[in-house]
Amino acid sequence: MAHAPSFIRPSTLRHVGWLEYNRPPVNAFTREMVDEVHDGIAAALADPEVRVLVLASAVPGYLSAGADLNVFKGMKSDGMRAWATRCHQIVRLLRGSPKPLLAAINGTAVGGGLEMTLHCDLRFAAANAKLGQPEIRIGFIPPIATTQALARLIGRPRALRYLYEGRMVPAEEALAWGLVDELVAPEELRARVQAYGEELAAKSSAALAAIRRTVTLGGGLGFEEGMAYELETVVELAGTADFAEGVDAFLAKRSPRWPRE
Repeated sequence: MAHAPSFIRPSTLRHVGWLEYNRPPVNAFTREMVDEVHDGIAAALADPEVRVLVLASAVPGYLSAGADLNVFKGMKSDGMRAWATRCHQIVRLLRGSPKPLLAAINGTAVGGGLEMTLHCDLRFAAANAKLGQPEIRIGFIPPIATTQALARLIGRPRALRYLYEGRMVPAEEALAWGLVDELVAPEELRARVQAYGEELAAKSSAALAAIRRTVTLGGGLGFEEGMAYELETVVELAGTADFAEGVDAFLAKRSPRWPRE
């Protein structure tokens, strides 16, 4: 029998694509699921109909339970290198995306599925969600570039304490930390993220890509190097049809009609 994918392949509504983890009952990640998610993200980023991508869950009550620990039973260094390398390939896809990335976090959110959302631009969470990185309990650390993302998102001292303690953090506390960006009533989460995604999808794709590139990638450079990166991006944007249309539309006092491939 053919294997059923562990995620819902990106469904696109008004140019907002949703990639939803879907391995009931708790979205515990296997290696096969990691591979499928990697390929699903790559396909969505290559799809011209998808202008904004959302990471989410199709399983009620769970964004992710982390890795299925049966995968790690008996695993040694070589096996872990292969697992973590594949996870880092997902991180590079996400960080290098020219399209805005959003996350819709519902229910229990721990481990790998949550870690992937740390590389999105904005995280919307259900008000009753609980987030955690409990890897310390099995003598491990989160391997999806999470140590790096957390230090940048919430600061080194808080990231250390979060990982040291391995406790579940209520959504309100996660919001105060900057771990999530907006809380939404659980029943309104999907509609809110879809609406925000549509707002972004209506904007200049060239400008969105430039914002994402200069902030996400340029932000990891020294200030002078980042400023040089910004300069080259500005020069590149000036030669685009989007920039010409934006200026013309503003001067004509009309809504822009962004060129689309």
